[in-house]
Amino acid sequence: MMSSALSPPDAMARTVAFFEHLQVPHLDALDLIYAPDARFKDPFNDVQGVRAIRGVFEHMFATLEAPRFVVTGRVLQGSTCFLTWDFCFQMRRFKRGQQQVIRGASQLVFDEAGRIALHRDYWDAAEELYEKLPLLGGLMRWLKERSRS
Repeated sequence: MMSSALSPPDAMARTVAFFEHLQVPHLDALDLIYAPDARFKDPFNDVQGVRAIRGVFEHMFATLEAPRFVVTGRVLQGSTCFLTWDFCFQMRRFKRGQQQVIRGASQLVFDEAGRIALHRDYWDAAEELYEKLPLLGGLMRWLKERSRS
């Protein structure tokens, strides 16, 4: 499905609104947000194409409770956008019911139609996720302390 071309400021505003309101039914609109051959990379995934990107988000909704993004900052230069965000969720398996927050940033590059051609997420998996898990968290905190001494 093709969308009409958007200016980079409009593409950024649409993208922020999309992510801040993301729900499972909205995944059907990913082809309006992402270019057909878009690349998505984060600490756990490196995929290309809307179908593969959809798989990343489907997995997120399947494994986490109440996942949501809160965009806390945005910068636009040309067709490149940089967003900072809080990703809020609850773990289904560990610490059930306890709100978790991962703070990170995304680099987005828009194509000429205003769709995301590159989506690169940056966040510290060790600090933001592993340290919060039972057993592994204790080990990660110990390693962190040892590396400081």
